[in-house]
Amino acid sequence: MERTTSRAHQATGSGEIPWRYTAGERRADGVVHALGILLALAGTAMFAMTRRDAEPHDLVASGIYLATLVLALGASALYNMWPVGPTKWILRRIDHSAIYLLIAGTYTPFVVKAGTWWLLVLVWCTALLGLVLKVVLPGRLDRLSIALYLALGWSGVAILDRLVDVLSRQVLLLVGAGGVIYSLGVIFHVWERLRFQNAIWHGFVLAAALVHYLAVWLAVGPST
Repeated sequence: MERTTSRAHQATGSGEIPWRYTAGERRADGVVHALGILLALAGTAMFAMTRRDAEPHDLVASGIYLATLVLALGASALYNMWPVGPTKWILRRIDHSAIYLLIAGTYTPFVVKAGTWWLLVLVWCTALLGLVLKVVLPGRLDRLSIALYLALGWSGVAILDRLVDVLSRQVLLLVGAGGVIYSLGVIFHVWERLRFQNAIWHGFVLAAALVHYLAVWLAVGPST
């Protein structure tokens, strides 16, 4: 099947999206998404059962993170699995907006631990700005959006010294590893001529999300 660089990302005049993945590619992507949602729900249940005695601010921060994780994976599944049509175009806006929320949500437990509130405000304001742009200007500035995702994701480097003081080495390594996995996955996100490109990209997303989940798990600490 001939593959074009715009096959999954350009809207037509009717608001529909060319979606020229093969049946095998769609099935593979569906498996990745189903696994991601199951793991996210199981991880949320694990937190609820084993971390309820954590500090209140850690519970709130972790709850925000878990909510954005489930939202992002659920939105991605809906968008990628939905049949081609006008509704898919709407789901695309939600999916891409949820990515900003996931980045901000993932940062929240660590920044709360560090007590660096200015970064927490900056990250969430940037995420909300990205969300608004995705809703108001859907299908435009996609390359810029990828750059903004990456810049937002690596913004924690600005408080690295503080994070080193409050987080264990293991947590820091996991946070960094997750960021690297996400960043490497972007290669496959933009490599649209590669077979199974979408499933591979989402596999990187799932792997990075799992690594960051472990980092949050350790940062919150065992229940007492």
